[in-house]
Amino acid sequence: MRKVTATIGKNPYKTTITNGTHQVIADEPIPHGKDLGPTPYDLLLNALGACICMTVKMYADRKNWDLEELKVELTQNRVYHEDCIECSSEEGYVHVIDKCITIRGNLNDKQRNRLLEIANKCPVHKTLSKEILIR
Repeated sequence: MRKVTATIGKNPYKTTITNGTHQVIADEPIPHGKDLGPTPYDLLLNALGACICMTVKMYADRKNWDLEELKVELTQNRVYHEDCIECSSEEGYVHVIDKCITIRGNLNDKQRNRLLEIANKCPVHKTLSKEILIR
């Protein structure tokens, strides 16, 4: 497992994130930051979108299915728990991630439906769907 390091200096919110071999800049949009990179929530959605794409691609490749392209669009919003019909939280806000998946390729309906099922089984999706302990 790689260690991720986030470092911030005097630049208002520009944060450099490294994992040993790769570097990413995160920032807040103007007027708070300088919009030099994705926000922390954008990075979270990036991780989920990348994981969904990679998991579905691996599955399709293993089955030798003709998946030409998979596009995952994600948005994140915070809603008050009372406004969320399908949520079980009883206080505060609930973070809702909406996803839209577009599949291109020579696939039948059964294959497409299976790929949509697999999308919900990516490791990041599983992590975000379960209890998380941050120490």
